[in-house]
Amino acid sequence: MSGIWTIIAAALSFAISGLLGIWLVPFLQKKHFGQTILEEGPKWHKGKQGTPTMGGFMFIAASIVVTVLCVLLFHFTGIDERGISPETTLQSAKIYAGLFMAAAYGAIGFLDDYVKVAKKRNLGLTPKQKLVLQFAVAAAYLFTMYLFGDKSETYIPFYGMFDIGVMYYPISAVLIVGIVNAVNLTDGIDGLDGSVTFFAGVFLMMMAGYTARTGLSIMAAALAGGCLGFLIWNFNPAKTFMGDTGSLYLGGYLCALLFGLDMELFLIPMGFVYIAEMFSVILQVTYFKLTHGKRLFKMSPIHHHFEMCGWSEVKIVVVFSIVEAVFGAASLLLILISGV
Repeated sequence: MSGIWTIIAAALSFAISGLLGIWLVPFLQKKHFGQTILEEGPKWHKGKQGTPTMGGFMFIAASIVVTVLCVLLFHFTGIDERGISPETTLQSAKIYAGLFMAAAYGAIGFLDDYVKVAKKRNLGLTPKQKLVLQFAVAAAYLFTMYLFGDKSETYIPFYGMFDIGVMYYPISAVLIVGIVNAVNLTDGIDGLDGSVTFFAGVFLMMMAGYTARTGLSIMAAALAGGCLGFLIWNFNPAKTFMGDTGSLYLGGYLCALLFGLDMELFLIPMGFVYIAEMFSVILQVTYFKLTHGKRLFKMSPIHHHFEMCGWSEVKIVVVFSIVEAVFGAASLLLILISGV
């Protein structure tokens, strides 16, 4: 019975996200919420100037509404004759606190996008403003989970649960903010962030299902379905961009799922593509400074390097999605082999 709600969540989120575009894209165009293209980006991206941004509201609305609805229905239909819910209070808290964290990051992204649109430039909030807000959200999430009795433990394959102790909280905050910004950096070409996150959502859905975390499985399914519906409007040539509104939300959502599963370490393989994008920027800047002007890549983040090498946007999306699928499958296989 639990698997049915996961399937329903994926299908419903896909439908809502895709159908929302019929109204949202014209609305964003009417409001002149167009993307201002970064000057340092590939020159041919200038043709995308004015494409509506903040399209991430499609999968944001779909994933939140569908997750809450399907989780509530799952709990209601799963209550036994003793009145006991199929999931604990802590498991439910992980879902709703996770949704709140993702929405809060989406709100930061919206503020950033709105400043960009209002000032007609690609720079929104300052880096310092973003980091302060992002760490505040991470701290609020971790504190909430602490209040609900979540332990400072993480799952290590072939070992089991390992208690990190008090250092769990600062490490987790840095990890959350890092992944959120890494997902944000991945949003640079049509369909890339949505496609990679779709595959991440699919494998997280299976990981949650295998560990009998049905609520989190529903949450992951809603993410995958929402991203797929959004790709109807975002795949090359994009009719809308997700903006920081969408990309920061996706980063928070992914963290919520893996923290909810107590598999924080799996942010590394599951987030391989995002992390590679982030480190390509770090390496580029560091190398540039150390060599007084030389570049390690033709352009960063690394998806732009492949663009400069002559790869089409579609080819980059396909290759990066395959890489994400491989690492997602490897993560699932590791869990199956090691046991949870």
